[in-house]
Amino acid sequence: MNILNLFKVSLRAISSNKMRSFLSMLGIIIGVAAVIIMMAIGQGSKESIRQELSTMGTNLLTIRPGADMRGGVRQDPSAMQTLKPNDYETLMAEKKYVTKISPEVNSAGQVIYGNNNTTTTAYGEAPDYIDIRQWVIEDGECFSEEDVKKAAKVCVIGKTVVTELFGEGADPIGKTIRFKSIPLRVIGVLKSKGYNSWGMDQDNLIIVPYTCVMKRIAAQTWFSSIVCSAITEELSDQAIEEITEILRRTHKIKEGAVDDFTIRSQAEMMETMSTTMDTVTLILVVAAAFSLLVAGIGIMNIMLVSVTERTKEIGLRMAVGATGMVISLQFLIESVLISLTGGLLGIVLGCCVSEFLVPAMGMPSSVPAWSIFVSFGVCVVIGVLFGYIPARKAANMDPIDAIRHE
Repeated sequence: MNILNLFKVSLRAISSNKMRSFLSMLGIIIGVAAVIIMMAIGQGSKESIRQELSTMGTNLLTIRPGADMRGGVRQDPSAMQTLKPNDYETLMAEKKYVTKISPEVNSAGQVIYGNNNTTTTAYGEAPDYIDIRQWVIEDGECFSEEDVKKAAKVCVIGKTVVTELFGEGADPIGKTIRFKSIPLRVIGVLKSKGYNSWGMDQDNLIIVPYTCVMKRIAAQTWFSSIVCSAITEELSDQAIEEITEILRRTHKIKEGAVDDFTIRSQAEMMETMSTTMDTVTLILVVAAAFSLLVAGIGIMNIMLVSVTERTKEIGLRMAVGATGMVISLQFLIESVLISLTGGLLGIVLGCCVSEFLVPAMGMPSSVPAWSIFVSFGVCVVIGVLFGYIPARKAANMDPIDAIRHE
């Protein structure tokens, strides 16, 4: 049994029916390309989200009010007033695994300058917020702790606010804007971050001393949340334990009672988002993989037709000494060659679309190397599985009946 001769015979059989062979490959080409494109979009989206979250700091921790039961009714966490200035002061005094802390008090509304206005959100923060969220002051400076103590009416604004109120490329430093009738002097401009993965404009914001927002704008005595950064990402768990112990003590929560606050780490959010995107990618890949199943059935159908058409040829080869195994292997090789050729063309098509067309459509894309090897292996499996039945049919023919076949 000469394998090389069998390959030559198989290639001649495929080339003699070019159109039929190509149509058999077409299903494999489309199926493999679809799987690679779906994997690329899923992987690209996951990397984009992870990168987006990492820009906020991988060691970021967020403390929010927790839900509570009052009169048998579970309250909305956003309506709870459990985070107080005393919590912030105690955390600042006792922290060991935390480097920077900033309380947050937010208020959405209209900001005005002259005849121009736009809707934005004022974030009441401490000076540490700039470092925690990894913002960069492009022009001017950030407000100081002294400004926080005085509840100074100063602010740092994002690029979108600059463009809407002052025009593209304008210098707003030193000018006074009005937010909910409160005058705020612009002392700094943030470097642009653009839109995030959820389509939100990160530059449409105003950062103000939290005391100013609490006393002059929102008129409240509690914090919406507290953000802080652990010393390192690896020490995030120790930082969470430390914060939990401090807040339970300041809130006088009894042992065994449920916390009236929640703490979320950026690493936890990244893991959750990665798991979600893996699930979405798996669903997309499974949907695309069904086309490979249909393509395999198409190959089996074409090979069965080929066996029927070449019945006399099979009988003659058996008559001159070819065994059933040789005949079976010949048709199996033809099936694998069709599947592999289609798979290679599908890989090229899928990679080209993922690298050029998908990004041009504004979607993130990243082709994982393992997806190419998996696609190649799947094509081999399809060729063997769906070529086996036609190959066995050819091998089981009676030589005399095959020769007499018309």
